Amino acid sequence: MKTFLIPQPVSILISLLPRYPHSLIFTRVINLALQDKLHDEVWQPLHGKRVCIRVKDAGIAFHFTLGPQGMIARHAVAQPDLAISASAQDFFLLALRKEDPDTLFFSRRLVMEGDTELGLLVKNTLDAMELPPLDFRALLPARLLDKLRTRLRA
Repeated sequence: MKTFLIPQPVSILISLLPRYPHSLIFTRVINLALQDKLHDEVWQPLHGKRVCIRVKDAGIAFHFTLGPQGMIARHAVAQPDLAISASAQDFFLLALRKEDPDTLFFSRRLVMEGDTELGLLVKNTLDAMELPPLDFRALLPARLLDKLRTRLRA
């Protein structure tokens, strides 16, 4: 498979954007996608820990923590408890379950820094979750708004 990297001029432009808003959008999308799965007690060790997901070729990083209501966007910190880095394509392949995290890790395409025990917990928990196939049509703005309206009415 041909490797796709986000072009450097696009990456530079994205890296100039304010950091907090995209972390907020990221956490909202993950909360909608995983819904009640983030409330399982297996996630307890992640509560209050500062996590950073870095998309290296995009020049973007998502900062968050896990709280009682799911993921919460946070402002960047110098040393998060756990940082996971990869290219946009590799994260995309992981989300589609077309690539194994161990393969990416040992080929140095996925980098984990900080509390590696916490990183292994996240990896193993995500691997064990019965997730439906990723359908990117569900992330269309109209569908996300409908899902959000439904949740607010409940």
